[in-house]
Amino acid sequence: MNSVVVTTWSLEQTSPADLLPAAAPEGGAVEVVRAQIPSPEFSRFLYASVGGDIRWTDRLGWTYDRWREHLERPGVETWVGYERGTPAGYVELASQDDGVVEIVYFGLIPAFRGRRIGGHLLSYGVARAWDLAERRPDLPPTKRVWLHTCSLDGEHAMANYQRRGFRLFDTKVEEEPDIATPGPWPGARPPARPGA
Repeated sequence: MNSVVVTTWSLEQTSPADLLPAAAPEGGAVEVVRAQIPSPEFSRFLYASVGGDIRWTDRLGWTYDRWREHLERPGVETWVGYERGTPAGYVELASQDDGVVEIVYFGLIPAFRGRRIGGHLLSYGVARAWDLAERRPDLPPTKRVWLHTCSLDGEHAMANYQRRGFRLFDTKVEEEPDIATPGPWPGARPPARPGA
């Protein structure tokens, strides 16, 4: 099997004051809503649609029960960005031990990238990570929010995280199997804009 060299960067915030929120897209057409009912079908749709072209493959083999078990864990939340009623992307949060919250997944469906939605959605998700204990009093107050991104992710991911106030705390370079991505299917991306 062929392999690919992947650089993974881990980033963190250690105070709510670290968050540098992006402006909401003009016109108020983007709304961010928590998916309050655990839905394996919907979560798998988001995961495959956002990550299909950037090698998100680790959850594709999950069974329905495995998805449900994950989504029903205390402190797991999915926040979905909608543009005029259509899912554009999502942020998945997972509470860990001692007030640590991981942004496990974040991204946009390809057709919604490059339209200033990502900064707003990430800002919203990070704010929800910081106030998670307000919604879940059984969890400790958040002391740290962290995430990782890699060289296979979207080209603007790292810059977006840093503009939102995340700081790099670890870098790893590893060789991984070169796994084919499941999509998007041909034609799923919008045509390039003039001058883009």
